[in-house]
Amino acid sequence: MIELLSISELRRAAQRGRLEARVQGQIESLAQKETKDGKPYWEMIFADAEAKFTLRAWSDTPGYKACSELERGGFLEISGEFFHSAHFGVEAKQWTCRNLEPAEREALLGGPPELREKQQRDWQWIESCVASLGDPRLHVLCETFLLEFGARFRRTAAARKNHHARRGGLIEHTAQMMRAADAIAGVYPQLHRDLLIAGVLFHDCGKLWENVLPEDGFHMGFDECGEMMGHIAFGVELLNRLWHTIAARPEHAGWKKLTPRSDDVRLHLIHLILSHHGELQFGSPVCPKTPEACALHYIDNLDAKLEMVFTAYQNAAALAPRIFERAWPLPGNLVAPLVVFSTSANGDAENAAAQERGTAEPAQ
Repeated sequence: MIELLSISELRRAAQRGRLEARVQGQIESLAQKETKDGKPYWEMIFADAEAKFTLRAWSDTPGYKACSELERGGFLEISGEFFHSAHFGVEAKQWTCRNLEPAEREALLGGPPELREKQQRDWQWIESCVASLGDPRLHVLCETFLLEFGARFRRTAAARKNHHARRGGLIEHTAQMMRAADAIAGVYPQLHRDLLIAGVLFHDCGKLWENVLPEDGFHMGFDECGEMMGHIAFGVELLNRLWHTIAARPEHAGWKKLTPRSDDVRLHLIHLILSHHGELQFGSPVCPKTPEACALHYIDNLDAKLEMVFTAYQNAAALAPRIFERAWPLPGNLVAPLVVFSTSANGDAENAAAQERGTAEPAQ
């Protein structure tokens, strides 16, 4: 039995040369096309919990007839000899496929074990940060959001293409931002930690409609409200609805006596959502005008950019030793990071190998 790989693993392996492998996923799209010379072929976008790639079936291959019997949304295992093409990325000239059994499909929807475990740790971190909030208004607001929308949150991507663009990616992005926010609030005691943590949780909450994936697949569809409003406007509306619903409950009547005023807390939290893109040209209706808004914008941008860099090292083609091709929207070709200083011979060898792959840890 040839090895079963995820799409991300297949991409990395194909960079190193041809290999026989199996890969499981869902058909995101399937279209019959023609080359400039009129040669027919099928083009399939194939996705799993982490990534996707485009597979072509030419008219003289076994996959061509198979594609005529497949449908969008189907779950398959594809077997073949895969390789990396400079023009098309991962390809397989000769491949066969079979439908997945129900148990295989459920396992695939859950994602690879490592990803499931990581996202579970991230979810627990988010819950622990919410539990640590001292302001009762922000604590109840964040807790209510997790209770009402947790399932939807856990299958939402942080973006369609650039970073954390996978099922559950928004959980990973939010948790990492919370870790950074918690650390930065310790360095800058002038920052309002509770407000900053709540801002991280809600800054992209509108993406629960803009970038949500279905319970039974990996295709990120389009939502009319998400398209017409965008995640920033949608997020403000969601926050206001939750806030006013919670504040109207009899058990929260005491909020009117708290300092700072509840309306001020709500206004500052709304400002974090509105300004987190940092500039008007990037979609924010207003620029950051408070310390927490500035911090949130830079934390968001930092995590998104570093995710793009780390992903690019895994997927980009090598142009030369320790130099990798540009991955859009990063500004230029990547160079492998400096390896961590080590006094052991084994450590030196491992670091050297990691640097060649672009996976080395940055120097401390």
